[in-house]
Amino acid sequence: MNFDLVIDRRASDSVKWHYFPEDVLPMWVADMDFACPPAVMEALHKRVEHGIFGYACAPDGLKELVQKRLQTLYEWKTEADWISYVPGIVTGFNLAVRAFCEPGDGVIFQVPAYPPFFGAGPNSDLRTVPNPMIENPDGSYSLDFDRFETQIQEEKVKAFLLCNPHNPSGQVFSREELLRLGEICLRQGVYIISDEIHCDLLFDGAKHIPIASISEELGKVTATFIAPSKTYNIAGLHASVAIIPNPELREKYTKVRAGTVSDPNMLALVAAKAAYEFGDPWLQECLAYLQANRDHLFETLPQTLPGVKMYKAPATFLAWLDCRGTGLSEPHKFFLEKAKVGLNDGTAFGADYKHFVRLNFATPRSILDEGLQLMGDALLIGTPC
Repeated sequence: MNFDLVIDRRASDSVKWHYFPEDVLPMWVADMDFACPPAVMEALHKRVEHGIFGYACAPDGLKELVQKRLQTLYEWKTEADWISYVPGIVTGFNLAVRAFCEPGDGVIFQVPAYPPFFGAGPNSDLRTVPNPMIENPDGSYSLDFDRFETQIQEEKVKAFLLCNPHNPSGQVFSREELLRLGEICLRQGVYIISDEIHCDLLFDGAKHIPIASISEELGKVTATFIAPSKTYNIAGLHASVAIIPNPELREKYTKVRAGTVSDPNMLALVAAKAAYEFGDPWLQECLAYLQANRDHLFETLPQTLPGVKMYKAPATFLAWLDCRGTGLSEPHKFFLEKAKVGLNDGTAFGADYKHFVRLNFATPRSILDEGLQLMGDALLIGTPC
């Protein structure tokens, strides 16, 4: 696979490439600029050529592929009836908080946080309870367990939205960290809703651990969501997987989605099956390319963007850039207006992160370097805004 190939996405219906004006280079939303695995395209072509698109069920063998993957990669033995499909993890965790909580309950999550986490509570008449992480000197973050438990007690928290690997920091939580979070939730009667969409996008030998796999007790209070979407760049097809071991929680979840949220469409599930069954050779090449891009960004940042720092994260293809050393009061606005590079504004991940931006490095190296050059030139000649 030629990941250096630049594919014109402005001529397509890409949200990433149409959100900003045409003169802006988009390096924001978590969407790779690479063609998906050939096996996925072949499966879709074959299904389309059949010519009939009546009501469809999930393709045979998909659940077994999910189970095998969870066992092989994460040593998590699951049952087929735990698994269902949903058109998107954001949809899934919104359904779960609605199913597991009552109006007025609190929903807690670590900040900085994936922006849709902020809406999950208000969407269901629940209260948002941000739990700030502790910033370390190298730009990584540590969990504040004491504050986490105190907030749960004081804010009537009923659900914990976990993001692992973490977005935007790119951290992979250890077994010890997950166990401690889980013990607090068990002690305080809190359900865990775990967004693990980036679980396949790991570098440097990092190991992902699904929190529900740690113990039977944690499995009983957890709804886990995974997807092939980020992993194989098929997010626009909208196919995700819900894994809920506890039959009572499954029943609540199923009742809430009944009549409002259908399963993913047939083409989405065909693509998901092909990706999980045949996409890993492509994935291994992609991970090597992404790690090289991450390393290139990390190593050249001091010269290309003086005053900007990043943590060399072991997961995701998203760089959380700390711009406090530049003197910019609004780095997102500065890079958009002066450099013509579109990034994610740090304030979308929490009000305290206005000096941060998030950069997507899942793009051909030439585009990554173009963006860095534009940003560096703007810093060199520009005036902080």
